[in-house]
Formats: sequence, C-alpha cells, structure tokens
Amino acid sequence: MGLEDRRDQEPDVYQPAEDSQLLAETATARLTGDELVLEVGTGSGYVAGRIADETGARVIASDLNPHAVRQARAANVETVRADLVTPFQDGMFDTVVFNPPYLPTDPENEWDDWMEHALSGGEDGRAVIDPFLAAVGRVLAPDGVVYLLVSSLTGVDAVVERAGEEGFSAVAVADESFPFETLTVLELHR
Repeated sequence: MGLEDRRDQEPDVYQPAEDSQLLAETATARLTGDELVLEVGTGSGYVAGRIADETGARVIASDLNPHAVRQARAANVETVRADLVTPFQDGMFDTVVFNPPYLPTDPENEWDDWMEHALSGGEDGRAVIDPFLAAVGRVLAPDGVVYLLVSSLTGVDAVVERAGEEGFSAVAVADESFPFETLTVLELHR
C-alpha cells in the first residue's frame, strides 16, 4: 500500500505520512529478511506491510486502536490488538519497529479520541516513548535491535538518554528535515 493509496481507510487510524515512509525505508534497508519483526503501533499497517513485502521477514503488528487493527488486517498484515509489547513472549522478536505518538501536547488541548492516541506524546512528547523503552527489552531477542522514530520536537537527546537508562545504546541511522522538525530513526541495541 503506497502513501497515495487511501482505499479502506478508517477515519480513526493514523495514515502513512513522511514519518511512516522514513521508518519503513530505514528498516527495510537494514533488515536481512529472516527476522521475526514486531511493529508496535502499526496504525494503517503501512510500515509492517512494506517490511514484509520488501524483506521477506515475518512481521507481526500491534495497535491499541481496534480501528487500526481492522485496517491493518484488511491490508493483509498479521495484526493483534495490544498495548505496546504487553502480550508478547520474552525474547520473541529479532527486531522491533515503532513510530510512536511523539507530538508534545498541552493537556488542556487534548481531545481524547483514537487520533489523539496516535499523535499525542503528552506534554514532553515522550508519554508513550518512555514506557515503550522500559518494556521493549523484555520481548527483544539477544542481539535484537529496535528502530524507533523520534522527532526533534520530542528531544532526540532526551530519548537517547532514556534509552541508555534502560540499557540500550543508540545511534541515529536516518533523518529527514522538515520546516518545523527533524525526524530521526534511532537504532537501539542492548
């Protein structure tokens, strides 16, 4: 499914945009194709679908949003409804990919619907990133890798510092600048 393909869209689902494309391109270029991959917060299933189609890796996608699960399944992505990595077994995945909600949002301006959950990263933009970093190590296989998309609005250095607190080393492997932010894909290793 391309960025322009808008068939079967759910209005309550984050649709692929520049951040999705950057994460998908980065992950597909760095995977060998024999990995078991988890995409957390799959939204439309775009990133998971591209990884599966372009690398041959087995990809399981998850999302808390039932509308996203439905849309990703309609795109033939193996998808489960889950909060971050909660239902998955310890050490299960070779690679975990995540384009988290990262936009800093004033609590007084939150709108409490599925699109907010897909976009709002709380006051500092890290309300979902921090719990993800605390939990993802459990499901990561030894020598596993995480590809995490982060915005300059969220503070890449703060995310790298938090990743370090959770036992990860982080390196920026891709970035793309836009008028109001720079998007960076971090590669995290234990």
